[in-house]
Amino acid sequence: MKNLANCSVREFLTQTNKIRKSVANWLSLTQIMEIRKHLPDLPEDISKEDKDEALKKQAKENLSDMLDAILDKYPEETAEMLGLACFIEPEDLDNHKMVELFSSFDEMINCEEVISFFTSLAKLAKRTGFGTQNR
Repeated sequence: MKNLANCSVREFLTQTNKIRKSVANWLSLTQIMEIRKHLPDLPEDISKEDKDEALKKQAKENLSDMLDAILDKYPEETAEMLGLACFIEPEDLDNHKMVELFSSFDEMINCEEVISFFTSLAKLAKRTGFGTQNR
């Protein structure tokens, strides 16, 4: 199965742009970037140990809330992103098994060059503020 790690340069660029748009939509819908910022209400006189425990508990709750959003509330959009990484259009997803996607997706995320490319894009977006607008 084709994925970003085993495609041509032109295919990579075109598909990456499709994925970028899908991710922007997904982040807006799921609100996971906002969920991950949730902090517990802590009294001013809380001990370091209690604060650490409260933060750990909140982190677990945030992770659960993010998984609820991406897996239960917006599974179609999450599947769309996985499919696009494997050159599967959203309307064709039901013609594939998850094991096919996972195998192909695993190949892609284990490709250092692909991950480096996306990491660089994320850093650039953060520095320029580009990722804060939906396009």
